[in-house]
Amino acid sequence: MATDRRRFIKQISAGASMIAISGAITGIKDLYASPDIKQAVRVSGLDKPVAIAMWDFSWILRHHRYGEFENWDIILEGLAERGYNAIRIDAMPQFVAADTSGKTDTEFRSVKNGWQPSLWGNDFTMSFRPREALLEFLPKCHKYGIKVGLATWFMQHGTARKDIFSEDGGLLRAWEETLSFLQKNNLLDNIIYVDLLNEYPNWHGYDWLKKNMNRLSGMEQYRLDNPEANVPDQIINGNVANTEQQKFYNDFARNMIRNLNKKYPETDFFISLDSSMELDRIDLSEFDALDYHIWFAHTGKVPGLDKVGARDQSQDYREIYSGLKTYWKENRESLVKWIDGRIGDISAAAAKHNIVCGNTEGWGPISWFDHPELDWEWVKESAEICVGLTRKYNNYKFICTSNFTHPQFRGIWEDVNWHQKITSRIRA
Repeated sequence: MATDRRRFIKQISAGASMIAISGAITGIKDLYASPDIKQAVRVSGLDKPVAIAMWDFSWILRHHRYGEFENWDIILEGLAERGYNAIRIDAMPQFVAADTSGKTDTEFRSVKNGWQPSLWGNDFTMSFRPREALLEFLPKCHKYGIKVGLATWFMQHGTARKDIFSEDGGLLRAWEETLSFLQKNNLLDNIIYVDLLNEYPNWHGYDWLKKNMNRLSGMEQYRLDNPEANVPDQIINGNVANTEQQKFYNDFARNMIRNLNKKYPETDFFISLDSSMELDRIDLSEFDALDYHIWFAHTGKVPGLDKVGARDQSQDYREIYSGLKTYWKENRESLVKWIDGRIGDISAAAAKHNIVCGNTEGWGPISWFDHPELDWEWVKESAEICVGLTRKYNNYKFICTSNFTHPQFRGIWEDVNWHQKITSRIRA
């Protein structure tokens, strides 16, 4: 079968690469014992799990004076000190690629609207240079022994760029041009995977895909028949997608991965998911790994999480957090049982397709932030529980500690000992 043949070719290629290195490779850290060694290791070929930090687009949109990522060397060294040996970043393919007319821009202006604190991304209006940034940042990751998973949320980020987001084939073209750019600059050796679109098919900025999902939902015809109706411009949630939508998003994912595999057979590709997408609704046959995001927040039962996520400063966070902690204490056992089952489901789905799995986002809240009336103890406890649960499964090969492993979350970033404790458990 085509999928088995593709995996066989990748396995043979991986085996040949490993033979070229003197001595056994037991994990990512060992691979870079010598800074002169530059040899590709894919997530599907990892021996030990990596501790992965989700740095999204913050790595570039906060890289400016007064930004927490102002000095990449200091922050990457700090990440390595905390025991992380991999990161997931938005490679910004929508900005690396040329526009629909073929024009390539080197710099983009990201406008910050409003002054509500940003959890991720820029807190100020700023300019960024994506091609230049990748050329500088990726070698620094190699320098500090940190592997890179490339991803994209495919968002406009307040820029003037509009065309590629509504372009038929825009996402594929963006990745083709980005990977070609990285290959020409010898920057693919430290890439362990490419996540083609964040939390497929729902939580991203690829408008063309959303429009077609809406069309298949019957929403477009409803609008035509009911022009005065106030219908939200959003796709149908993955849990209730109809048969046509399900076929559409599965065909789109399969075809995109196949196209890129032809050009980059030594690269692992997949599309990340979150628990709004039931695993039995997604075709994993072309995936090289399963990145499935899951949080206790997804039970829909933990009180106050929506209010914390809103970051409304008129709220009394003492009351909100007290209610959350009380609920957690009273329902901890059932909540842990629930997420244990979900983690088992993730491992089983990956095993069924003979691929590795992991989480680059999890485990307690989806949104949290530094506030005088909040602390990070529930976030940490959730991570400690879930990391322990994932380590029961040998195919869990990339594991996060939370969504908040960035320096802008000072309350947890500055607890170096805690990070070292939990990352050592991941990498053991």
